[in-house]
Amino acid sequence: MIGQRLKLARSAAGLSLRDLQARIGDRVTAQAIGKYERNEDVPSSSVLIALSDGLGVSLDYLAGDQSMVLEGVEFRKKQITSKKQQAQVEAQALHLIERYLMVEEILTLPSAEWDKPRGSPYPVRELGDVDRAAASLREHWNLGIDPIPNLIELLEERGIKVLVLDSAENIDGLAAQVRRSRGEPVRVIVIRKGVHGERQRFSLAHELGHMVMDIEGDEKFAEKAAHRFAGALLMPAEALWFNVGTHRNSIGWSELFALKKLFGVSIQAITYRCRDLGIFPASLSERLFRDFSRLGYRTAPNYEPEHLLEEKPGRFDRLCYRALAEGAISEPKGAELLNITLRELNRRMEEPIAGTVE
Repeated sequence: MIGQRLKLARSAAGLSLRDLQARIGDRVTAQAIGKYERNEDVPSSSVLIALSDGLGVSLDYLAGDQSMVLEGVEFRKKQITSKKQQAQVEAQALHLIERYLMVEEILTLPSAEWDKPRGSPYPVRELGDVDRAAASLREHWNLGIDPIPNLIELLEERGIKVLVLDSAENIDGLAAQVRRSRGEPVRVIVIRKGVHGERQRFSLAHELGHMVMDIEGDEKFAEKAAHRFAGALLMPAEALWFNVGTHRNSIGWSELFALKKLFGVSIQAITYRCRDLGIFPASLSERLFRDFSRLGYRTAPNYEPEHLLEEKPGRFDRLCYRALAEGAISEPKGAELLNITLRELNRRMEEPIAGTVE
């Protein structure tokens, strides 16, 4: 039955039933499409082809093996206020995760086994507990105190799927748990495409904090705790003491921006973290934030200069290319999974990449 996949594909495209009716040239009515989604009726082959073309998905996706269909997404409360936007994010997340799990299954890899840190979810009753939680996670994942060069790669290595969406406007990050018909829930972090690298990394760490902490308190405290976790994860106290010192009465712009590149965070996040650790006295942090405001560093859309590049998820693509190279999937299936044309797939598989890869 194609109902669930048809509804997911329509939601992911941001289309109403009437929108989809118009997109397929009124071949069938919105009411008929609704019946297909509820599995009360089955489209003819010609209508199925029209729906596939109109939604930009393959016939194989709509009518193929349904055993990998996932059951739903659970977002943290109040993260998305628009029901339409939530449905779109859910549908895109489910579509990507389904493809991800399919490739893992084809390659007989452990599926969605995330490396849950020992002792998590860590109980957090006060902000001091947050630093201990971040330190415990770093210890369990053997990160030491060094800066994390690529946070997305780290999360994916630890079994957390990272989804980058175009359509999630005004959403920096979402932590989700995807239930499925077989196996353990899949851990997912959804982030917005087009965000500067330093903001993206902080959002990822913030959402990871919500995932591994059991925070006791209201929503305001929970957000403050997740912010502190992000700072503690990306900038361990020992690393800041080594690179900045234990107490500073002043700091220059060149040093701040050098620290930004070292830790992969904004200079504002550095200032907050140094204030929390007592490295910067209140007088210094207040002066810095006045300067940030005066220079427009705290205002969208540009924020502060010397932006870092966005990090991009790479594991799913690598698995697809591996499955292709080993003959585990066909070229048309590989092109479908990667969401590219067959011609582009052949070019990528046969030609070396020219120039520098970001």
